Amino acid sequence: MTYTCPMHPEVESDKRGDCPKCGMALEPKFEPGASIYTCPMHPEVRQDGPGECPICGMALEPESPQSGEDSAREEYAFMAKRFWGSLVFSVPVFLLAMLPMLWAGMHEVVPQAVNRWLQFALTIPVIFWAGNFIFVRGLKSFRGWNLNMFTLITLGAGAAFLFSAIALIAPGVFPADFQEHGGHIGLYFESAAVIISLVLLGQMLEARARGKTGEALQALMGQAAKLARVIDENGNEEEKSLCCVHEGDRIRVRPGDKVPVDGVVIEGSSRVDESMITGEPEPAKKTEGDAVTGGTLNETGSFIMRADKVGDDTLLSQIIGMVAQAQRSRAPIQATADRVAGVFVPLVMLCAVASFVCWAVWGPSPSLAYAFVNAVAVLIIACPCALGLATPISIMVGVGRGAREGILIQNAESLQRIEKVDTLCLDKTGTLTEGKPALTDIICVEGEEKDALLRQAASLELGSEHPLALAIVKEAQKRKLELVEATEFESVTGGGVRGKVEGEPLCIGNAAFIESQQLSLGERLGASAESLAQNGKTVVYVGRGERTVALLAIADPIKDSSAAAVRTLRGMGISVMMLTGDNAGTAKAVATEVGISEYRAEVKPADKHSVVQQLKQQGKVVAMAGDGINDAPALAEADVGIAMGTGTDVAMESAGVTLVKGDLRGISHALSLSRATMGNIRQNLFFAFIYNGLGVPVAAGILYPFTGLLLNPMIAAAAMSLSSVCVIVNALRLKRVKLDG
Repeated sequence: MTYTCPMHPEVESDKRGDCPKCGMALEPKFEPGASIYTCPMHPEVRQDGPGECPICGMALEPESPQSGEDSAREEYAFMAKRFWGSLVFSVPVFLLAMLPMLWAGMHEVVPQAVNRWLQFALTIPVIFWAGNFIFVRGLKSFRGWNLNMFTLITLGAGAAFLFSAIALIAPGVFPADFQEHGGHIGLYFESAAVIISLVLLGQMLEARARGKTGEALQALMGQAAKLARVIDENGNEEEKSLCCVHEGDRIRVRPGDKVPVDGVVIEGSSRVDESMITGEPEPAKKTEGDAVTGGTLNETGSFIMRADKVGDDTLLSQIIGMVAQAQRSRAPIQATADRVAGVFVPLVMLCAVASFVCWAVWGPSPSLAYAFVNAVAVLIIACPCALGLATPISIMVGVGRGAREGILIQNAESLQRIEKVDTLCLDKTGTLTEGKPALTDIICVEGEEKDALLRQAASLELGSEHPLALAIVKEAQKRKLELVEATEFESVTGGGVRGKVEGEPLCIGNAAFIESQQLSLGERLGASAESLAQNGKTVVYVGRGERTVALLAIADPIKDSSAAAVRTLRGMGISVMMLTGDNAGTAKAVATEVGISEYRAEVKPADKHSVVQQLKQQGKVVAMAGDGINDAPALAEADVGIAMGTGTDVAMESAGVTLVKGDLRGISHALSLSRATMGNIRQNLFFAFIYNGLGVPVAAGILYPFTGLLLNPMIAAAAMSLSSVCVIVNALRLKRVKLDG
């Protein structure tokens, strides 16, 4: 990164610092290919290269998550340097101004004339070096009439410094009403210096706290591997940076290494810790042909993988990008703060003028001095920084907390909507169930042996791509049965398959298909089939020669967490409905097992969309959870679409929330997170509104007639800085909020 002076572009440095010619802070120099910069409070403001937001005056931050961490560190270092530097000069100014009021002998140590000129000299570095960027941003705000916190600080601190400088150099220009007892014009160098120092303290603490809001994103980036051992055509291995890894490269992953990119194992085997993706504590066994995900941790063995997705295409990169984008998005509730902020600064300026006039006309002597001090206090205490930070800072922390729990929120609007959800529609396959059908029962007629029959059935099903066929084949492979090639294979859509295995005619399919082959189901098999169907299992029959010899029951296991998740959701006041394309028997069995009383069976994708639409028309706020392409229309139609991370890309692109771990309990966690985040935002807005609502009248001197108390501009600056820090600290509480539902 190269830094340059905005006034003297020929001055360049590889480190942040100050211009040797004018003393202004060097700013990052934009170079072609640099990332896009945006405002954390106004994400619609985007530009090539660094700068300040034209709306609020805050420094723009890079959109790139990788650059964001460096930016946060630099911002904190910049503010810390300015604060500590200003403190070196502000403390002596403060002591020179205050000690004569406490110790009469101070004038003998430092004569009054010398004292006043020393204050002036010591305040100059604070104004023109430490706080120069504040005044630059404040002056820019007038150019486009985008009045903001820097406008008020510039007016307040600038007025105090200019007034004091003129009073020191040319005191005769002021009327007698400005003269204090003794005939001197009061100086406010200590107010100007201390105000700038306190503002810098607030900015420094704010930069440090804002850096903590991105810890979740930094933790995600920390999951990525830094290097990959790429194997070339000659079998030589070379460590390369991830940016140099290309699709199709062969990569060796040794024990203890992080998997560098997404791909497939092509040689070797191991156990890989995939808890960051799946949430499962037990490492998953990986052998040839299995998929591996970048960022997961290889434990025991060594294997060679083929890189299929690299760079921004990897799952981890997509998650990081989604989180970063969501953190920059705006929640609808922020529109309220924006409308208030739009009129707030001009209103404060009017209040400052009104305060000045009231004190000048009705205040005690020296009335103009009182009027000036109170007007400055109003300008300083009313800076709307806390109001502007109230929403975006909570969104950043909330979205980051969700990512840590495997809940990816597409944007702030989705996070706000979840809070209002009262109805949840659930797909069955892949959402309530594992989405991986498995053979559960083999019932044979007398004289048939189960393994021998399964071997023949699996040999025939090898030619089919149907999920039920895959379940049969997998069970045979699990039992290590030797499969053979079938001949005369034929698949009948909606019915089953037929062919010959080892010369014997074999057919496998549903009841209608078997009967169409002129085969009887038999009373025993028929009764067993009916019983299995009532338990939510899909039944297929096996016919050999001229009779039906067995039935195979296949079920999609219900996820262990589904029943508990449904109970939790109902306890949170959510009405739960299941929508499935399966038959009524299967739907009823699954719904009963997980505790869902309302369900609809044999629902087509278009019908799911219609059901969601109807519920919304009834005034319901609907969330839809699913994982397949067939769920995409309903996910898009729902107020909040929730995609299982184990599902299809289409489903995830249609949803506002993605549960990376595919665990239904993530929905209750998302609801808890939304409620906590929105509650936190309302607390911040309430605090900001109350703070300014009470602070401005106090600064204007409303308490003086009753208590004789006035708010010194320095105290106003401290209160203003503290308000912003309080808002950020309150938002950071979201990092520890419980999401148990």
